[in-house]
Amino acid sequence: MSAEKQIYNLGLPEAAAALKSALETGLDASEAKKRLDEYGHNQLKEKEHASPLKIFFSQFNDFIVWILIGAALVSGFLKEWVDAFAIITIVIINAALGFFHEYRAEKSLAALKKLSSPNSKVIRGGVHEIIPSSELVPGDLIELEAGDHVPADSRIVWLTSNFSSLEASLTGESTPVMKTVVPLGEKEVPLADRANMVYLGTSISSGKARALVADTGMKTELGKIAGMIQEIAHETTPLQKKLEEFGKWIVYLCVVLVGIVFLLEWLRGGEMIEVFLTAVSLAVAAIPEGLPAVVTIALALGVQRMVKRHALIRKLPSVETLGCATVICSDKTGTLTKNEMTVKAVYAGGRYFDVTGTGYEPKGDFQADAKTLDHKKETSLLSLLRCSVLCNGAELVSSGGVYKIVGDPTEGALLTLAAKAGILKKETEKEFAFVDEIPFDSERKMMTIIRRDGTGAMAFVKGAPDIFLNACSGFEDNGTARPITPLDKKNILKMNDELADKALRVLALGTRRLGAIPKDAKPSDIEKDIVFVGLVAMIDPPRIEVKEAVAKCHAAGIRTVMITGDHKNTAVAIAKELGFFGQGSKALTGEELDTLDDELFQKEIENIPVYARVSPEHKLRIVRAWRKRKEIVAMTGDGVNDAPAVKEADIGVAMGITGTDVTKEVSEMIVTDDNFASIVSAVEEGRGIYDNIKKFVHYLLSCNAGEILVMFTASLIGMPVPLLPIHILWVNLVTDGFPALALGVDPVDPNIMKRRPRNPEEKVITRESAMVILYQGAFIAFCSLLAFVMVLYVEKEGLGRARTAAFIVLACSQLFHSFNCRSMTESLFKLGIFTNKNLLIATSVSFLLQMAVVYLPFCQTVFKTEPLGVLDWIMVLLISSFPLWAMEAVKAVGRRRAGVLREI
Repeated sequence: MSAEKQIYNLGLPEAAAALKSALETGLDASEAKKRLDEYGHNQLKEKEHASPLKIFFSQFNDFIVWILIGAALVSGFLKEWVDAFAIITIVIINAALGFFHEYRAEKSLAALKKLSSPNSKVIRGGVHEIIPSSELVPGDLIELEAGDHVPADSRIVWLTSNFSSLEASLTGESTPVMKTVVPLGEKEVPLADRANMVYLGTSISSGKARALVADTGMKTELGKIAGMIQEIAHETTPLQKKLEEFGKWIVYLCVVLVGIVFLLEWLRGGEMIEVFLTAVSLAVAAIPEGLPAVVTIALALGVQRMVKRHALIRKLPSVETLGCATVICSDKTGTLTKNEMTVKAVYAGGRYFDVTGTGYEPKGDFQADAKTLDHKKETSLLSLLRCSVLCNGAELVSSGGVYKIVGDPTEGALLTLAAKAGILKKETEKEFAFVDEIPFDSERKMMTIIRRDGTGAMAFVKGAPDIFLNACSGFEDNGTARPITPLDKKNILKMNDELADKALRVLALGTRRLGAIPKDAKPSDIEKDIVFVGLVAMIDPPRIEVKEAVAKCHAAGIRTVMITGDHKNTAVAIAKELGFFGQGSKALTGEELDTLDDELFQKEIENIPVYARVSPEHKLRIVRAWRKRKEIVAMTGDGVNDAPAVKEADIGVAMGITGTDVTKEVSEMIVTDDNFASIVSAVEEGRGIYDNIKKFVHYLLSCNAGEILVMFTASLIGMPVPLLPIHILWVNLVTDGFPALALGVDPVDPNIMKRRPRNPEEKVITRESAMVILYQGAFIAFCSLLAFVMVLYVEKEGLGRARTAAFIVLACSQLFHSFNCRSMTESLFKLGIFTNKNLLIATSVSFLLQMAVVYLPFCQTVFKTEPLGVLDWIMVLLISSFPLWAMEAVKAVGRRRAGVLREI
């Protein structure tokens, strides 16, 4: 209902009137049925998902795969069944690998539906009922209590004083949000600040309430997010685009070369079938049949390595996209920070103390003037710590050396603080037995626990310092209570301001000796004449390793941007500590962002590393603004509110621990430890994988260039065909395949994160690398033709033996050449022959398979090979090693020339 847009601005009678409902009795049954017909069921509409069969067949929607299928059909037409079977097998394996990794990619709305409550408590016509949540309509009066999932966006009309909801998944607010029935004025209020509303997808933390349903189904905030997810189109990655372009280039090359050869052979009067066979051999040589599978397998191997670095890749091509990331948009809580509230400072007895340690682990010291103190001698400090424990409803638990909090994170921070001084809750409670609790509420802004010791009842109170001080009449000074003075209050408020300016959350604590507990006492009867004990200041601290990760990003030319639902001053303080908020930097709230039009936002975006109190629409706008600037954006998220931006980003990153199913399903990558440093490690790994992809693409293409030149040169000068199609296919799929895979796991350059991000428009094969590929291919071709000529014309051993020699030299020269491709500038001997043991194993296996093709009787029949003599083998191995030594000489000349240029 459109009324929801301003429903939080209205008083209760006006809200009920706007929704045409009643505050006490809700809708009657007939009106509810009429509205169900009008508005539809309270459900999220889901687009039709791709079937497993459709996902499988989509793997064939690739230009190079089409080329391979075409080559297989031609081979079948020529009755070259082995060739056809080999090509089809490699195509199916490639499709199966892609299918396996993408099968679960489109389940986001199913996960959203899990956040809906199946049944709801509703009042219709004054009668309490339980109905399916799908039957709720705008105007329904619902009842909520602790533990309930909110079934629809609703305006609260009645509540208990401690009613609060958990909205982290929708707004990013990490702590329970206290609610009210008070209207919120006339202006537009950010989602996170709508204190009189509850929303679908959130849950109730404490208390009870009644609320009028304002919006259902796709009109809810969660429904809007579902709609945004559906509208975002899938885009191909830079590598996918480049390989598709490359596939088309290969086809054009094939058409030209095959046409020339076909014409030459036909003009020479060759038999049509022989001419066609030669042309097909050349086409097979031009197409790198193993490339799609090798790319897929190399990405899959990269995925396995990333798992060890806490990054789980859901969509294979995203591995490569990570390598060219230029902007990382990250949530604050739990990603940049520990998501463990930690007390950093206390004020007791008129003295200021720093507290060391982070998180819930009770390790740390108390310091004054940078010197560690013996806390046992600090009476006022001990009183504060004891009060922190006794005015507390949480529990600090340890499992396997890992400390966790059961209860409110703020109270958990207080328990950890006291435990650093050896004051434990269980031990302290033995002296002070629990009597009663007055819960926190948003009006009093205080919380009290009443306990009893040997002398009577005592109230332990904590709350917001400015309001808390108004209820204080005493001040604890070195273990003794005395009347509080105006100067005391002035000093306390000054300290509170100083701590708040550091973005620390400040609480005041105090006690009151009650003696006998008055009957029917109101909170105001208990929370007065309090003795002020001290202040505690806490924050969710940055992860220790994140500062280094942010610095690594800076060195790598990657911007870090914080997008959080938290308050601006807290976000800026964390950003400054981590080093990405400097002079000239700006921070914007969602409200402030709304005042900027797109043109002005584009001008300012580079100076804005922090966004606070933002909605899902804001997050989506920020990601789109960066992408409009041609930046490659990684977006992290955990809540439902992050899902649209995570899906829109080039690399969507979900949190593995705190992340909702929705965000995980729309992401490309899941960080299993929720750590920003792991994202940076994944970027580093992605860069390394892309480097290695370039290495084996270069290797495969230079090998293909050699094969093309062998066939093309032989055809031009009128020689017999030196290689059969099955020879070339074997080399492309098997002999080249293993070394290519080994190059895919070559050790990552240790300086890789000192480079600027590569341009996603950068071609996989540049003009310079194309020239090197042709040069290397020419050398491989020269070696293969040399062996063919020597055996056929010099030794006069026959065509079958000459083809076998050319076949072996082609394969072995490519095996030697694989070592060249580890670096285009550094010598193999500087890199170390044994630093990539996988390559040594791969080339050895490929060589043994090549031997099998030559010497096993079955293979001799299939491949039409003949065994070679000892002298032939000596000649073959000597000729085959030429490309390695030639490239080493070229590298040496290049390094010498670069050294001279540097000196100049």
